Parts: sequence; C-alpha cells; structure tokens
Amino acid sequence: MALAFDEYGRPFIIIKEQEQKIRVRGLDAQKTNIAAAKAVSRILRTSLGPKGMDKMLKSPDGDVTISNDGATILEQMDVENQIGKLMVELSRSQDYEIGDGTTGVVVTAGALLEEAEQLLDRGIHPIRIAEGYELASKIAVEHLDRIARKFEFSLNDVEPLVQTCMTTLSSKIVNRCKRMLAEIAVKAVLAVADLERKDVNLDLIKVEGKVGGKLEDTELVYGIVIDKDMSHPQMPKSIEDAKIAILTCPFEPPKPKTKHKVDIDTVEKFEALRDQERQYFDEMVQQCKDVGATLVICQWGFDDEANHLLMNRGLPAVRWVGGVELELIAIATGGRIVPRFQELTSDKLGKAGLVREKVFGTTKDRMLYIEKCANSKAVTIFIRGGNKMMIEETKRSVHDALCVARNLIRDNSIVYGGGSSEISCSLAVEAAADKIPGVEQYAVRAFADALDAVPMALAENSGLQPIDTLTVVKAQQIKENNPHLGIDCNDVGTNNMMEQNVFETLIGKKQQILLATQVVKMILKIDDVISPSGYS
Repeated sequence: MALAFDEYGRPFIIIKEQEQKIRVRGLDAQKTNIAAAKAVSRILRTSLGPKGMDKMLKSPDGDVTISNDGATILEQMDVENQIGKLMVELSRSQDYEIGDGTTGVVVTAGALLEEAEQLLDRGIHPIRIAEGYELASKIAVEHLDRIARKFEFSLNDVEPLVQTCMTTLSSKIVNRCKRMLAEIAVKAVLAVADLERKDVNLDLIKVEGKVGGKLEDTELVYGIVIDKDMSHPQMPKSIEDAKIAILTCPFEPPKPKTKHKVDIDTVEKFEALRDQERQYFDEMVQQCKDVGATLVICQWGFDDEANHLLMNRGLPAVRWVGGVELELIAIATGGRIVPRFQELTSDKLGKAGLVREKVFGTTKDRMLYIEKCANSKAVTIFIRGGNKMMIEETKRSVHDALCVARNLIRDNSIVYGGGSSEISCSLAVEAAADKIPGVEQYAVRAFADALDAVPMALAENSGLQPIDTLTVVKAQQIKENNPHLGIDCNDVGTNNMMEQNVFETLIGKKQQILLATQVVKMILKIDDVISPSGYS
C-alpha cells in the first residue's frame, strides 16, 4: 500500500495489484466480519447441551468424522474466511487451556457479535462497544467468583469429581455409559495426579481403542496396553514378574557407515560370514539373558535369525514399538531406555507383575497388556466400540472428562450448569449497567442479553419453548435469589441444578467469558479489510 497525491494535492492510496483486490471499509467491514463469525457460531449452536445434535464431516480423502465437540467440528471444517478462522482459533484455545466448553465459547462470541451489530446500527462507535464489553466481562467474572462453590473431595471420596465428569459426558454420544466412563476418567487422573502440587500430567494417561465389543467393555488398565504381539508365535503368551529390557538398538549385525561391498568367492568365506553374524546375534541375546531380562521390548525390528534365536533361548520379545509407547513403558515399569547393548545392566531393567497377550474376537487381533507395574503412574484407558467413528468420538469425550477432572484437582471451585451461571451473570451485569454512566451502558446491557444465548440454545436444543423457558427461569432466579436454577434439559422435573447434580468447573466458565470477549473486541476493532478478489 502506498500514499500518493494528485495535481491538486489531494491524497489517495495505491494498493499493489489493486485490480485483483477487494477493499471493504468502515461499518461495512465490521458488518461483513460479524456476519462471518455469526455463520460459524450458528453451526455450533445446535450442538450445545445434552440434547445437542452431532455433525458429520467428510474430509477430502473420504474419512468421515461424527462429533459434537466444538473444537473438533471447527478443526475439520475448511474455513476460508479470516474471521471464521479466528473463531476456530478461539475454540482451539479453549480446548488447549480447559479441554471442555469449546462449543459454548463460540456460541457466546457469536451472541456478543449479534448484539454488537444492533449497537453499531444505532450509531455507537465500535471502540465504545468494546470497552463496554470489557467492563461487563469483569463484572460477570467477579459474579462467577461469588456464586462458585468449593468442591471438597479426597482419595476416598471421589463422588464430586465423578459428578462433574458426568456433566461433561452427558452432552456426548456416549451419555448412556456416562457413569462408567466418568469413574474410569477420575480413577485414571487420580492414578497419575500429584495431589501435593495439584498437578496432573495427562501424557501419562494413554487412550487406546480397538474396534469390536461394546462401549460397556471399556476398561482402565493400571499399566500400558500396546497394539503389538510377541515377535514369534511360539513365545509364551503370559509372563509373570517380568524383567523388561527396553532397547532402542536393533537386533542385527553392525553396518559400516560408508558404502561397502563384500566379495565372497568361496563357500568357506560365506560360511565364515554366516558364523560371524550368528555370533553377533548370540552375543546380543546372551547379554540380555546375562542381566536377567525375561522380556525384550525393542523399538526396531530384527530379522528371522535373531527371532529364531530369541525363541530358542527362551527370551520373549516384542518389536517395532513406537517411541512414545517406549517412554510410557519405561515410566510405568521404572526401567531405563537402553541405546546400545554394551550399556545394558540389571538396574536398567523395568519390572512388571504381569505381561500378557490378549486376543480379541475372531479377527486374531492381539494386544499386549503390561500390568502390575513397579510404578503405576502410567495408566491406559482401553476403549471398545462398534465402529471406528464411535471409538474416535469416545476418545474425544474421555479426553474432555480427563481435562475436567484435572481442572478440578488444580482448582476445586465449581459453578452450576444448565445455563444457570449464565442467567445469574446476565442478571448481575444488567443490574450493574444502571450504575455505569455514558454510552458504555448500552454495551453492558447488550452483554447481559448475549449471555442469555447459552441457556436459550440449551432450551431450543431440548425441544422446549426457548423464550418462555428462559423467562420463567429468570423470574424464578430473581424471586428466590437462587443462582443454581437453570434449564431442565433432561426433563427431570426440577430446575435446580444442585439437585440434578449438573456442575461445571469455575475456571472453564471464566475462560469462556474472557476468551469470547477478547475475540469480539478484536473483531470490532477491524475497520478495513483488503483481500484478494478470488476469496471474496
């Protein structure tokens, strides 16, 4: 872009390759941006809540994904528009930080922009709207702190954690097994949690899936499950009190780094070469036996001769195990990963109470279970399901539940779900608006109206009359001064979310409001868009 002047001294802008570009300025730019963000928000609106619909997405190479997780839907959608991409980023950042509430944050941002559009039509400056929104978000977050409750739990009483995970899972396709999956998620998190530091490393929880069986067959393994089997079919299928050598060096003769060739012109030379190779393998297997290993897990493959030797020497082995899995096995068994045979010593061996190979159904699919480990800080959630899509969606649902349990261990404050916290915040922001002088008052009121979008969408998706339901609950909250009243999505017969046991984490809800406000402020501040005409 360059600034030039005509013969009368009037300035004008020259844009490089301007015949191929489109420029939208001022109010039109804001309106266009708001329309794009609203379109993305509207897609996710129907996926909110326990009765939310799923979306089916087909990738260019024919893979089908069925999900109602906001972050996954937007991740798989090919969004061209730059503002649409901002909404995708918004959902992704909520997913990375909190792990749950990815749909709600986009719906809230869409509602805020919808309200902002009406204020822009009244002639209010976008900066004043943005400042009003900032002010209102602070009031809402402070109010959340006031209505939040501490949720006390201990290793003996994990029911509060299970109830909160069940709330997360109730909006997923797996809600018929939500109690079982919530318990599995909580047990997994507590197994790897450091309660003194209030920290959970989710990398230590491996989520593995296998098609076949039913969702109820999902289990928690206090150890590692790897999708491999023993390298030789005649090796033992079960090893008790295993001492595991974890190797990243291959079972094969050393190869020179330079280019080379071996000329063999007599049978004797060939025999000598074969003997030499066999001796190498012999030494390798013997080194493993000498340190007391009863199972070898190797990152690389090994040829048939090595495999045959291992079998003859009674040393079971597993090959082609991935690097991440090797690390988890090392953590779980307390072993060390050994890069070369010379460094193998008995104190570097991992210990496991039981290593067994399990066969599934009639497909001859086998997996290896490493259980009763020396250090049970690494666990595996093993998911079964009728088809691949079901397993993938269950993995995503379990990930959300794990994140919620982790967040509760970090900060055990909760607010009640079912839209009750949004309605309560909306009332608080509305009341605070009267005390704010200036044009910002309009923006603060608009923020209060926008917060009603989540309970409204919940009511709509549950087949209730949205406006009637919302106004009844709002009136009831004011009358009883009870911030725990929300939308009765499951038709239980009570609006009190405390009785329904519908909880959400406080940090998740705060993050939703703050992130949505930040993105909306950013979109409102854009007043000039220059884009290639091909993408208009």
